[in-house]
Amino acid sequence: MARILVTGAAGFIGSHLADRLLARGDEVIAFDNFDLFYDPAIKRRNLAGALSNPRFRLIEGDLRDKAAVSAALAAARPEKVVHLAAQAGVRPSLQRPQQYVDVNVTGTLHLLDAMVAVGCRRLVYGGTSSVYGASGKPPFRETDPADRPISPYAATKRAAELLTHTWHAIHGLRVTVLRFFTVYGPRQRPEMAIHKFARLMLAGQPIPRFGDGSSVRDYTYVDDILDGVVKSVDHDEGFGVYNLGESETHSLTDLLALLAAELGVAAIVDRQPDQPGDVPATCADITEARRVLGYDPKVPLKEGVRRFVGWLRAEIASEIAPTPAKPLPARDG
Repeated sequence: MARILVTGAAGFIGSHLADRLLARGDEVIAFDNFDLFYDPAIKRRNLAGALSNPRFRLIEGDLRDKAAVSAALAAARPEKVVHLAAQAGVRPSLQRPQQYVDVNVTGTLHLLDAMVAVGCRRLVYGGTSSVYGASGKPPFRETDPADRPISPYAATKRAAELLTHTWHAIHGLRVTVLRFFTVYGPRQRPEMAIHKFARLMLAGQPIPRFGDGSSVRDYTYVDDILDGVVKSVDHDEGFGVYNLGESETHSLTDLLALLAAELGVAAIVDRQPDQPGDVPATCADITEARRVLGYDPKVPLKEGVRRFVGWLRAEIASEIAPTPAKPLPARDG
């Protein structure tokens, strides 16, 4: 088993990955800054199970702090790094592009330099299908151009990919870049579409639907993504780029109908104009991931939504459950 450092380990995918690696016997060092993009308490709950494992260690730090990143790598001495930490989200990146550059580009540079300094040469980088932009024709292949991003988020994630290749060429880092396609499932960030829509539906509130509902996405269940990430951790190569998706598409209209049916409520749609930065379609060609990594997604959208809704109902129940009252101290006399 290996000693693996996971950046962004308190987040949606990162916390699941930490649990998966610990379950098979790896040592996991988590690096996370508990950013305020959403409630840090949610992220700490994500790590509750991992924190009880003696093979898990948490280092709190920020990728933008070069000294903190260097110190974390020097203390951890990992054999492998999985880099999942990022400033996420297409629409927020339009308002805060500098922050996205600082975290996703400069932060990645700090990590790469720290890896070289401690002699760690194996990196798995969590990328995004957003790098394909809007000009390509799905299904997207890894050989398709990725040089026309339409959001600061996509541009910074593509820039980080290019940095990893540069450090491969100069310093001999062995890198696997994974381009994730619309990941969903338990622990999904609260602002992400499926999670946000489901909570609004349950509250009887309108759902903001941007565009006419015809946009399509390759929704990928988190367990399938995790299988691909773990296979990449165990794989070793000079440099490779792979799509991780379900390789099926569903329209926004169909997604809302599926969610409404699983939740047993009506979807109240608030129709709004298309948003800058959004792409009309995503779909992964996973031929290379199947061939090289043995990636084989198994959870169709209907089943994944069923599992997510089950998790969400349990989450909501725990949020509204009253805190047990502490017994009053005994009194003499």
